[in-house]
Parts: sequence; structure tokens; C-alpha cells
Amino acid sequence: MSSPTTTTDRRHASGHEGSGWKQVAVVSVVAWVVICALVVGWGWLLTHPFESSVDPMDDDVARWFADQRTADLTDVANAGTYLGETIVGASIFVVVGLIVSVVKRTWRPIIFVALVEAGIGGFYFFGTELIPRDRPPVKLLDAGLVPDASFPSGHVATSLVCWAGTMILVWTYFRAARWLAVLLLLLPLATLLSRLYLGAHHLTDALTSVVYGSIWLAVVAVLVLPRGLDGVSGVDGPGRARRAA
Repeated sequence: MSSPTTTTDRRHASGHEGSGWKQVAVVSVVAWVVICALVVGWGWLLTHPFESSVDPMDDDVARWFADQRTADLTDVANAGTYLGETIVGASIFVVVGLIVSVVKRTWRPIIFVALVEAGIGGFYFFGTELIPRDRPPVKLLDAGLVPDASFPSGHVATSLVCWAGTMILVWTYFRAARWLAVLLLLLPLATLLSRLYLGAHHLTDALTSVVYGSIWLAVVAVLVLPRGLDGVSGVDGPGRARRAA
């Protein structure tokens, strides 16, 4: 039978963890609003006061990529784009989160995935809706794209959070595979280069997605994932490993 002291301790620990998750929710919302405002504000700067100075450089980069086009490179670029398709990237990331959650017996990985995906989707929605920007002045090799939805790059952001997010989960929970997982960072780079090659985005559109995607990943990882060795499954509140009894 549990002693009164033990029961009290458990209730105290449960209440502490509950308040910890409330804090995570509040900080996540505030961070998301700030990042979203910065993304939209940066987009406005790109398409208004900075337009005359940034567009020539962006256009030169787009034309350089267009000049490199060959049938084989186009096939490679299509494959790189596929890595950043929403259905592909989001699905893979969810599956990875579920697997890690089951193996490590903790909700943290799938909560991490859910927050990251929801945040990225919101950034992209408000960015494209509030900041219309024409595609680069080259032949677009990705048919069906909205002509004035160049900012930001949804493919680059999706690829980044999927593959860099997977790397973070492996780094946190599977120590032996840490350095191998770092190679996953090459995949978002492939997507970025592919989108530029296909004429879908300006360089600044793609780099914007890299910046806000990286910051959001870091914020959610710090708030949600444990910082103990090997991502121990026992936790005593968001972001902290529970000490052994």
C-alpha cells in the first residue's frame, strides 16, 4: 500500500508536469506568432522597399540555374522536389514520430512532430496569402503552380522540418545513430537546389523557408524533447529528464 507521503509526492509531480505543459503551450503560441510576424514582415520588405535591390540578384540566380538545365538534371530536380512534397514529407515525419514514440514509450516525439507540422503550415499559409510575389522570370518546369505564390517555399520548409526533424529525433533518442542521421541534412539542400533549378522560387524565398523552419524546429525541440542522454523515456516535465530514484 502506498504511504500518504508517496501519494502526495505523485500528485505534486503530476501537477508540476501539467503546469509545465501549459507553459509549453503558451511559449509555443507566442513564439509562433512572433516568427510568423517576422516572416510576413520580411516578405513585405522583399516585395516593397527592398524589391529594386534584391530582385536583380534573385533574377540572376534564377537565370543561372535555368542555363544549367539538361534532361538528366531535370529528372534529378524532380526527385529533389518530391522529397519536399507535403504528402511525402509530412507523412514520413509523422510515421517517424510514431515509431520513436512507441519504441521509447513517450508521447514527446509525436507531440514534437505535430507542433512542428502545424507551425510550418501556418507560416506558409500566411506568407503566401499576405505576400504575393511573382515566380522567377524563367520557364517554370513545375506546372500548375500559382504564378504569384513564390514567397515562401513550402517545399523547402517541408523538406527541412521532415528530414532535419527526423535527425533531431534520432539525435535525441538513438545515440548510436547520431552522426549517421546528420546525413539527412543533405536532403533539404537537395530540395532547395531543385526548387531553384525548376524556376519555382527566388533564392530569397527558399532561404526564408530555411531560416524560419530552422528556428521553429529549434524552439519546439527545446520546449518538448528531453535533454537527457538517449532521450530517456521517464520525464518530469517538458524538456527535462527525470532523475533515477
